[in-house]
Amino acid sequence: MQSSKSSEAAGFNRPLLLSPGEDLWGYILDRLGRAFLFLVTFLSVVAVLLIFYFIIREAAGFLTGPFVGQFFSSTRWYPEAHEHPEFGVLAIVAGTAYVTFVALLVAVPIGLFSAVWLSDIASFKVRQVIKPVIEIIAAIPSVAFGFFAVLVLAPWMQTHLGFDTGTNILNAGVILAVMALPTIISVAEDSLSAVGVDVREAAYGLGSTRAEAMIRVVIPAAHSGIIAAIILGMMRAVGETMVVWMASGNATQIPAPWWDLSRSVRTMTATIAGDMGETVQGSMHYQSLFFIGILLLAFTFVLNLLSEHFLARVRKSKGA
Repeated sequence: MQSSKSSEAAGFNRPLLLSPGEDLWGYILDRLGRAFLFLVTFLSVVAVLLIFYFIIREAAGFLTGPFVGQFFSSTRWYPEAHEHPEFGVLAIVAGTAYVTFVALLVAVPIGLFSAVWLSDIASFKVRQVIKPVIEIIAAIPSVAFGFFAVLVLAPWMQTHLGFDTGTNILNAGVILAVMALPTIISVAEDSLSAVGVDVREAAYGLGSTRAEAMIRVVIPAAHSGIIAAIILGMMRAVGETMVVWMASGNATQIPAPWWDLSRSVRTMTATIAGDMGETVQGSMHYQSLFFIGILLLAFTFVLNLLSEHFLARVRKSKGA
């Protein structure tokens, strides 16, 4: 009687000693659950490997073709020229680097300051409201950002900044920065919050002000998570298609002078999206687009590995 009351008080109604049937049923459910999770994981890995195989297979013809030599040595992209087609991708890679750099130049300071404000300055109630609102930005369709860039930001730049065209590096970079902000703020804020109150109090105990403790102690302690946030934000900018297709101008050129952000450029993702629907399947142009996809895939894969490395360091520090 006493043990029954103790079990009810503890909120544990399942008997400690199971019958053979109950034990067998629990064993079967456990194995079925494990098998289901393994199957889902296995199919996900197989799907990724099949995507890799498909892209490499479709690009194999270009890799063994006569134009692979000029791919990394020319800035001229004229794949549909009848007499002398050219497949130089340097200008396209440079365009991707330009818009990504501008996006990070805008998003990293704003994202880091916002993360610091959320983690150490804003009250708990304010943080509970602001952080979900920031993360909702990530759910806005990229085509909506693209329309804003073309219909609002581009005319404003032409009117107030005197640009010849509003679809340029600066336009695409600013919109990509807005799209990367939720990722940077969320990951950086989690890393700053994971540092712990004891570290902050130790810094205050040594005479540091709040700003000194944040700059000299908290941010260096959370540097792995902050770097991971920046890399994830970079991946968001590099992999975006619709915004750069609509807002970058799609001009295959390297800006001259190099610092002129009012020039139109073309990115790798926009090239694939814009040309794929107009190419003949199996043609050299078609295969070259898949080769650009391999470059993009390799770059994002390396960035993903780097972000996982730094996030693993954050998780390890949390465990410690």
